[in-house]
Amino acid sequence: MEKRLQVQNLRISFRTINGKLQAVRGISFDLYKGETLAIVGESGSGKSVTSKAIMGILAGNAMVEGGEILYDGQDLLTIEEEDFYRLRGDKIAMIFQDPLSSLNPIMRIGKQLTEAMLLKAKARQKSSKINFDEKMRLLEGYMVASDPAQVDESKRMCDEFRRYIMLYIKRERSYRAARESAEEARDAIAELLYLIDKNALHDSKEQVQETQQLVLNSRDQYVLAAGDERLVAVAKALSQGLSHQDKSKDFSRLKQNLETLQQGINDILARPQPDLLAQAYYHFRNDGKDYSDNLETNNAYYATYMQQGFTERFIEKTARAIAYTDNIFLNLRATAIAELTRGMDALNTGGVDALKPLVDSITQAVNATIEPMEIVKDSWVRTFSGSLKSFLASYQDGQRNNERRMRDFERTTQKHNRLTARGKSPTWKVIPAALVDMELVQENIANLMSNLKAHYEALNAGIGQADERQRAAQLVEYLKENAAGIVNRVTKYSAKAKALRLMEEVGIPEPRLRYRQYPFEFSGGMRQRIVIAIALAANPDILICDEPTTALDVTIQSQILELINKLKQERDLSIIFITHDLGVVANMADRIAVMYAGKIVEYGTAEEVFYSPKHPYTWALLSSMPDLETKEKLEAIPGTPPNMIYPPKGDAFAERSRYAMEIDFEEEPPFFRLSDTHWAATWLLHPDAPRVEPPRLVSERVAKVNARLEGNADV
Repeated sequence: MEKRLQVQNLRISFRTINGKLQAVRGISFDLYKGETLAIVGESGSGKSVTSKAIMGILAGNAMVEGGEILYDGQDLLTIEEEDFYRLRGDKIAMIFQDPLSSLNPIMRIGKQLTEAMLLKAKARQKSSKINFDEKMRLLEGYMVASDPAQVDESKRMCDEFRRYIMLYIKRERSYRAARESAEEARDAIAELLYLIDKNALHDSKEQVQETQQLVLNSRDQYVLAAGDERLVAVAKALSQGLSHQDKSKDFSRLKQNLETLQQGINDILARPQPDLLAQAYYHFRNDGKDYSDNLETNNAYYATYMQQGFTERFIEKTARAIAYTDNIFLNLRATAIAELTRGMDALNTGGVDALKPLVDSITQAVNATIEPMEIVKDSWVRTFSGSLKSFLASYQDGQRNNERRMRDFERTTQKHNRLTARGKSPTWKVIPAALVDMELVQENIANLMSNLKAHYEALNAGIGQADERQRAAQLVEYLKENAAGIVNRVTKYSAKAKALRLMEEVGIPEPRLRYRQYPFEFSGGMRQRIVIAIALAANPDILICDEPTTALDVTIQSQILELINKLKQERDLSIIFITHDLGVVANMADRIAVMYAGKIVEYGTAEEVFYSPKHPYTWALLSSMPDLETKEKLEAIPGTPPNMIYPPKGDAFAERSRYAMEIDFEEEPPFFRLSDTHWAATWLLHPDAPRVEPPRLVSERVAKVNARLEGNADV
């Protein structure tokens, strides 16, 4: 499965007047394309802090002390706000717990839906042009290098591709925009006719002018048919005499014109879709001429000629260029593997100080392996140099300051002890020394290099096995998508049409009426639907849902959860769902990460976490979760979460767990692997630990579910 997001060893703290509060303490997880990952835990577990770090909206007193958040070849913890602006909303969107925190109470819903579309449109066009031009320049260079005998042919084909694909995209966008406007015009005309028949048309100017514009936009500039000009004339006359008609309440002329337009719009929508690619190729091959006669014959001829005579040859040349670059980067990766091996040997024998002289040659060798032609950016390679330098800076900080920090800690401890010995009770506590763990930093550097080396070896082993033709087709599709972004001009009319479709998609009735309403005119559930529509406006890859149903009643919660699940499937979204209630994600999560005191304590598929839980905290969450069958009293989790200014030494849940052993108070448990997809951090899984059964409530629920799955309804 394709990874959309990787979080590795993330550590985040906050400065407070009482000391450093450790909110997230070294968590790691992956998010795959098209899946829902639920992060579950009580308030203060660090789940929302993690989501805000992904969005780049941490509070000002936050300190990112380590780790990486990798997306599209970037570490989101190191990029500038300007880069985040291009990602936030477009690629990664977020839904918050309270919908009113995302809505302007004095701005109409329609304005809030379209505002981001209009603001982002120009930035998206600019980004698409940069991507298209850069990839085409590189592709042309590799085509020429891979086939020196046909330099002119390669250049000609690249130039031809640039020109005809842009023509096609312009036509495709024009046709889609016209079609959408026609559909909107049909609905708007029907609404006006309904209001006229009911004698309920008031303040008609705005509605009529909007309908007029929709009709004018419904004609595809590249596909004009007989009767279109008459349609334009009728549309332009639509608003004539409106003031007089409003006063006299005689809308008979307006009604007649609307009925004429209605027929014309129905004719437009009934037309067969033209072959836009064939049209573009005809235009390209015939000095800019467009055809209208013998449409069907020309469609068939040019579609076949273009596919067999150009696209096949272009993809074939692209595949040869990709094979050529594969050999280049195979050798570059072999060089990088040698440099990494040399660095790992130096680290193992002489520590970080022995590695330092080799850092420049290692990073240069790794940076040389960054493939500028790749569509899915390789985060392992692109973030290596930044991560290595960050680890080295942390190590140097420890070398310079650890001794001084320890002296300060000892001095403060001695002062506290002296006051206590005199019978006084200090009102302050000794804050532990914030020392850099030098051994951990060295271990992180070793893992960073060994992981990248293994990654390179896997890539080189796959050379020759990959389907270059398939990758070439993917590259051509990528170029088409960016060409579409260049010509994708968003107007206020197209933005409104998209906003109305989104409102309908998220289940808001009468979207045209609701479009002009304010947030206070919506219920809580409807407000959350609006927020979801806003989040989806830019077609993001990742949607973060931070307890989106907590503020809603149970019935509405279910509707919103069903909506999010439906949208995930329809749009192939990757979702991070933050919640404190395991029951909320029972029917929608693919995988679950259970968090407590800034750490993930259990991680697995939804089935594994619900039906084979292993950590006492997961048992506690399940025992406190109501269902329709449980008649006995639910178990509350005793105690309160720990103060993370003074994090526990061992298992953070030990103070609240009746299953805690002596070691739980002394040493933090590692992750124990239960399957390829299931891990839990509890000493109960150690081979020497006593056998402990889950709480009866959890065991009975699991037994009932297993009985149903086996078809035994009597159990």
